[in-house]
Amino acid sequence: QVQLVESGGGLVQAGASLRLSCAASGARVFSSSALGWFRQAPGKEREFVAVITWSGGSTNYADSVTGRFTISRDNAKNTVYLQMNSLKPEDTAVYYCAAVRTLRRPVNKDEYDYWGQGTQVTVSS
Repeated sequence: QVQLVESGGGLVQAGASLRLSCAASGARVFSSSALGWFRQAPGKEREFVAVITWSGGSTNYADSVTGRFTISRDNAKNTVYLQMNSLKPEDTAVYYCAAVRTLRRPVNKDEYDYWGQGTQVTVSS
């Protein structure tokens, strides 16, 4: 089993920055895993934001966040981060961390096996 715990959400104004953290623990899945961030706004489907491979650090981003968000990981702390800059009201959502054992960088939420409980990000205009 893998446990994922997100933190760092909050209420900010448009243009501000936030850094989300996802602390991972449990089974030794990380050596060949992908850690992704997804988000879900009220009344909308959960959508892909960013993903990073645990071993090589290869990344992929949704078009809507490219150039504003950066995903990174700290192997020693078993933690994945999502640095969010230039936040917009449309970034408002619950942000989820997810993990899957794969060498790819999946963007489909259905490919992920483990999920955190989510952290709320609210961006006011």
